[in-house]
Amino acid sequence: MKRKGWVLVSLFLVIGLNFYLFAVVPKGFFPQQDTGRIIGRVQADQDISFQAMREKMIELINICKADPDALNVIGFTGGEASNSANVFIVLKPLNERHASSEEVIARLRKQLTKVSGATLYLQAIQDFRFGGRTGNAQYQYTLQGSSLQELRFWAPKIKNALAKLPNLADVNTDQEDKGLEQWLDIDRDTAAKLGVSTSSIDQALNDLYGQRIISTIYHPQNQYRVIMEAAPQYLNGPEILQETYIASLNGAIIPLSTFVSFKRTNTPLTVLHQGDLPATTITFNLPKGVSLGQATQSINDTFIKLGVPSTVRGGFEGTAKVFIGSLSNEPILILAALLTVYIVLGILYESFIHPFTILSTLPSAGVGALLGLELTGLQFDLIGLIGVILLIGIVKKNAIIMIDFALQAERKGKNAQDAIIEACHMRFRPIIMTTLAAMLGAVPLAIGFGDGGEIRRPLGVAIVGGLTVSQLLTLYTTPVVYIYLDKLRQYGFFGLFKAKRVTS
Repeated sequence: MKRKGWVLVSLFLVIGLNFYLFAVVPKGFFPQQDTGRIIGRVQADQDISFQAMREKMIELINICKADPDALNVIGFTGGEASNSANVFIVLKPLNERHASSEEVIARLRKQLTKVSGATLYLQAIQDFRFGGRTGNAQYQYTLQGSSLQELRFWAPKIKNALAKLPNLADVNTDQEDKGLEQWLDIDRDTAAKLGVSTSSIDQALNDLYGQRIISTIYHPQNQYRVIMEAAPQYLNGPEILQETYIASLNGAIIPLSTFVSFKRTNTPLTVLHQGDLPATTITFNLPKGVSLGQATQSINDTFIKLGVPSTVRGGFEGTAKVFIGSLSNEPILILAALLTVYIVLGILYESFIHPFTILSTLPSAGVGALLGLELTGLQFDLIGLIGVILLIGIVKKNAIIMIDFALQAERKGKNAQDAIIEACHMRFRPIIMTTLAAMLGAVPLAIGFGDGGEIRRPLGVAIVGGLTVSQLLTLYTTPVVYIYLDKLRQYGFFGLFKAKRVTS
């Protein structure tokens, strides 16, 4: 009897261990995949010109090509702003390289800091991405303010504070309000006296900074367009305006500075909104070994410590937002699955008691799944949750096999203790065979070979770990639970479990 008591106590300890491991194991959304493809976005100084941007791109691409695991690198400028660009890196196949995509990104991150005036943010391309804005990193945290001035004041402070956190990498923002613009204030009276019209000024500036077709050269086999623009060395700054001349109506060549004053000011390159409010999005990546749950908790704590006013609100968007929603729903989903299983088993056995006996096998499976994820360094993510739900269906068959045989033995006149012990002896081999079949079938998932195999690994580890631990414990705990619950049924516990024995 003492042994039965210790087994029952150990079952409660296993249940408590489930809650402890669930709190300790890092939480994630989807595993970080190594698809062999990396995408990068370049964010340069806001006052950079197209010509300077092209030179920066060449430097960044050459650094990426020099990496031993890079197979091909391409890049192009343009996009939402003049200081942004995109880079795509194709890595060598897994059997030809010795570093994962995360390790390649970490290696390149150190080399890319040598290029001043432009930063290349890299992230591995994932099969699953959920909404959000186009950003320089994988995860997004959006700030909204009641006024644009207040948002521009707090966004840099929040971004700088987040950049110091060890749980975040590649922290950047899409707030760009430091662009340069050149104002030309035309003295129309002086221009009119000199015989210079406003249209001639516009035409001269268009010829200078635009690309205008001024002629076509016809060849017997082809045609060639003649494009007029300023020489490249004059396009890197506004100094050329001081050397620009305008033809007046009487044919005189007059310096532009004679009737035009110049003023350089700052201007936002983009003003983004979300809904009706101005918004700024802070994007970030995760360092190796950091889960998304740890990163989101660090961001929330930092937001509170800074004392940000209530008029500036922050929230996760895209993949991070979906992760927060899924994390809050995980306990409800597991409880709903357990309730569904209980109802189905109750209908099957026409009993309130036996479903509890079968469900008593699940805590050990949960411990095995969470312990397997912790030992292998994986996160408890959505794929791991799917593995736990699968375990609910796989593990309970051990108890079902034993209880079916024990009920048949009770109908033949045996008591509950003798019936369940005989069931353990008689059903040991089919239980072991079915468990090994399911476990070996999940081993290829746990190993996770091939491109993108990381997304299947938590599923395999959860199944293998859960089946291993549950197989070691359920043969001891299930008979004890069956005996104790049978006694409750005989005593009519609270009048709910009173039933007549059916004999045949």
